[in-house]
Amino acid sequence: MIESRSGNATFNWNTLQSNIFTNLAQNGFLAAFGHAGGPWTGNSIPYREDKILDKNSMMDYLKVKWLGRGWVHVSELLQNAIAGRVWEIYTNAFEHAKSLIGIFSCGQHYPRRKELQLTVVDFGVGIPSNVRLFFRDDPRAESLSAANCLKWAFQRGTTTKPNGTGRGMGLDLLKEFVKVNKGKLEIFSHKGYAMVDEKQEIFMNRETSFEGTLINITLICDESYYRLASEAGEELIF
Repeated sequence: MIESRSGNATFNWNTLQSNIFTNLAQNGFLAAFGHAGGPWTGNSIPYREDKILDKNSMMDYLKVKWLGRGWVHVSELLQNAIAGRVWEIYTNAFEHAKSLIGIFSCGQHYPRRKELQLTVVDFGVGIPSNVRLFFRDDPRAESLSAANCLKWAFQRGTTTKPNGTGRGMGLDLLKEFVKVNKGKLEIFSHKGYAMVDEKQEIFMNRETSFEGTLINITLICDESYYRLASEAGEELIF
């Protein structure tokens, strides 16, 4: 983003803690930013940059490199459905975010914590701006808080496409599966923050602002209840 605005960014790699350095080397982040280390196959979901919308490549990334490595045990049907909902997040980002530098993704499997994470980031206009624009004919639109905009985006079937047509924002099934999986879904966009887990849904405004949208998905890798999450998720599909 800095370089796209004619700036210059450098990294002082020596300041990184050793475990963080290893993770960023393993997932390919260091190599992407000019360091000689990595990547290699391990517990990381590879760092990637997408300048164009390539469904086949992205679905392969989600189904094979994120969900398909045996860390989360779900049926192929549910795997396709969850990957499809995350694919819709990418699609919405390309259609609405207006990010000039594309979409960025990476993730990590944490064996000791039994967690699998995926993060998707864009540096576009943000969800609150799109929601306010969608309701621009409503005199109350400008006063919509970032938190309320995110809350609206989590409702089933919501879309900022004209006349309310489209697939929705892809968050509803993902939210419900994360709940039964006892995982967590977090979104940062402008001053809005949303967090959904099995116990609660939180929508709040923050003092600091994130330019664009960051979505972080945490799934639990615990076979003691993965069947319940899978069965519940398959019921949601239909």
